[in-house]
Amino acid sequence: MRHLFLSAALTALIPGVAWAAPDCAGAVAACERATPGALSLLVPGRVATVVVDAGDEPGVARTASDLVADLKTVGGGEVRLAHDVSGGATVIAGTLGHSAMIDALVKAGKLDVSGLAGQWEGYVEQVVDDPAPGVARALVIAGSDRRGTIFGLYDISAKAGVSPWTWWADVPVQRHPTLYLTAGRVADRPVVKYRGIFINDEEPGFGNWARTKFGGVNHLAYEKVFNLLLRSKANFIWPAMWGKSLWEDDPASAPLAQEMGVLLGTSHHEPMQRAQADWKREGTGPWDYTKNAPVLRSFWRKGIERRGKAEDPVTIGMRGDGDEPMTEGTATDLLERIVRDQRQIIADVTKRPAAETPQVWALYKEVQDYYDKGMRVPDDVTLLFADDNWGNIRRLPPIGERRAGGAGVYYHFDYVGGPRNYKWLDTNAIPRIWQQMRMADDYGADRLWIVNVGDLKPMEYPIGFFLDMAWNPKRMDLAAMQAYPAKWATAQFGAAHGTEIGALLTRYGQLASRRKPELIDATTYGYADGEWARVLGEWNALDAQARRVGATLPADLHDAYYELVLHRVEAMTNLHRLYEAVAANRAAAQAGDAAKAKRFADAARGYFAQDAAIRRRYEVDTAAGKWTSMMAQTHIGYTGWQQPDADVVPALATVEKPLPLPPVTPKPLVRIAADAGRAVDGRGIRWQRVAGFTAEGAAMVATPTTAPVIERPGGDSPHIVYDVNWTKAGPVALGVVAAPGLDVRGGGRHRIAVSVDDAAPVILNLMAGETEETWGRSVIENRRVASTVLPALSAGKHRVTLWLVDPEVVVQGVTLSPR
Repeated sequence: MRHLFLSAALTALIPGVAWAAPDCAGAVAACERATPGALSLLVPGRVATVVVDAGDEPGVARTASDLVADLKTVGGGEVRLAHDVSGGATVIAGTLGHSAMIDALVKAGKLDVSGLAGQWEGYVEQVVDDPAPGVARALVIAGSDRRGTIFGLYDISAKAGVSPWTWWADVPVQRHPTLYLTAGRVADRPVVKYRGIFINDEEPGFGNWARTKFGGVNHLAYEKVFNLLLRSKANFIWPAMWGKSLWEDDPASAPLAQEMGVLLGTSHHEPMQRAQADWKREGTGPWDYTKNAPVLRSFWRKGIERRGKAEDPVTIGMRGDGDEPMTEGTATDLLERIVRDQRQIIADVTKRPAAETPQVWALYKEVQDYYDKGMRVPDDVTLLFADDNWGNIRRLPPIGERRAGGAGVYYHFDYVGGPRNYKWLDTNAIPRIWQQMRMADDYGADRLWIVNVGDLKPMEYPIGFFLDMAWNPKRMDLAAMQAYPAKWATAQFGAAHGTEIGALLTRYGQLASRRKPELIDATTYGYADGEWARVLGEWNALDAQARRVGATLPADLHDAYYELVLHRVEAMTNLHRLYEAVAANRAAAQAGDAAKAKRFADAARGYFAQDAAIRRRYEVDTAAGKWTSMMAQTHIGYTGWQQPDADVVPALATVEKPLPLPPVTPKPLVRIAADAGRAVDGRGIRWQRVAGFTAEGAAMVATPTTAPVIERPGGDSPHIVYDVNWTKAGPVALGVVAAPGLDVRGGGRHRIAVSVDDAAPVILNLMAGETEETWGRSVIENRRVASTVLPALSAGKHRVTLWLVDPEVVVQGVTLSPR
């Protein structure tokens, strides 16, 4: 039998990866053998009973039913749900103040809930002796509120071997006919208060899939999404919004969210709990507060009325209709007036001070300009900072600032916009997500984390990481992040395969982060200089390894493996084969070799056809056709930021009609890996080596990112020393390669200093002269490069030193080229 166990300590570390270690260490850990004081959770021939109070919250009862179904599947025996302990009890669960059984156990001193009362979504799991007459031992789960209880219940499902991705990625339940829970007590609660996803850019993928599977993007589809969120210990969603309104499309959807315990929000340009589609259907006059304020206030009031007594955070502020700027320039007075009026509506409808309703001001795109120019909202409002849509956080709150409403981050795994859409595949490397979100936590942005996940699939792996890290960002330290791929893969595929599959996911993330597939074409890499051959060789090697691993898996894992691992690898490998063949075709045509040009043209057409076959394999052949349309995003044939209407074969050349080849860009003579030097810590700052940060290797990251800026680097300030043996005297261009980050402190600077031998450090600004074009190049290439010319470097040995200036700069390497 495949063992899928980790320690209880790691259960707390990674919420979505929860099982016990083979040695059964830790409290309330799942184990296949009995240990002193352990609870018999599943035993062949014995009925397991899950008990919840009939008066508890509806979401608790629903989750208890899920646990019953999960345990039946895990053990294969009888498991039942009860509302009292008269027929026995294996698990007793309930919410403080809503469950008479839980309150009685607390009063009797049998259940330790110290520190639990008043917490947000906290829970305790404790194996209790003699919890009720006739019950020798039971697991007791107590939640501080309904979601605390829900998370505790789903935590047991995960420990038993049920992945949060069982339905969404067809991950089979791990079977354990006999299962014990070790003695002891575990308590946990989240750090980030609101944690969730934004389903967006969902046509034609998610939208067509939901219409095929459920008859629409309705409560049946959302029930599956809500269940995934809760199993992942998340609590928040911005629902699909391309021509959709969760509230109006299906009146059952919002009440279902309320029942299950999922909080509903609206995106950055949909204020006051009203979808953009609501305005398209009901609005009259312009979406312009200077011309149509009474109509807009009435429209917004209905959103707050529709919200009722829900806990849902309310988006405030205003952007232009259709996700555009509200005005040209920064109309601060107007936006401040809008916020005041919206808060008055909230107070009028709720009959309470506006500060008692959670509110979010999303500082997305041009809205951040208002903040940067001094606009402020009341202290109770959460400031939701955003990335640049490409995974680089633009701004964070001032260091040490503490607001009642706190701050958060809106992040992207998917995007529609310049320099080009990226919607097709997961291209989000875990180390980069970790570095950015760790920085967000360092700066205190821990009230709301939400990520744009596009169609949801195939973003399962980064979603899992993002939500697991959001539970407690500091637990996801460097060691935990680097162990995460193997642990996550073990949760889905078993300990026998977890390490090697985790390595595949890691390598895929490295290679995919080099450039989004929508940005790749025949000119992306040089053909004549062998760069295409090198890059394609890396993908071919990964593809071969992924297929070898897949061939060793049992049949019940094939669907999950294809969805979570193999599909993305073979799809990206095939895309690279396609464009490499196009590059070879064009080179042959330029050289006048008609036969070779035709051979590569035929190969390119074959790879284009294979792309469609890969989609069919995903949508038709996998999981009995469950994922129809989920891979429908176009991705071949982009000419601008917007996708083509359909995938198109790239232009192919003949000897008669050759196509121009791009000039070969000279490569640096020397490339130095970021971690090839001697890292020297100083002034309270230390360097961390983050393995696999890029396709080329590790990065060097400074911590803490909130450390003071070092305006005069040198001496004992943190630096990295690289030894170089230069072979030719003369002028040399020295380049520093960094991650494409931004200045989250708001000064427009992203700096590092360089020195050679004993010369004084020279500060380089990686964002110098930043324009839309330079920013676009940085995200396309997924790096920033700053250069300086050394006028006369002698041949021989030298020391190149990088000096930290702005702590958020991530070093990816150094280059040297003769001038």
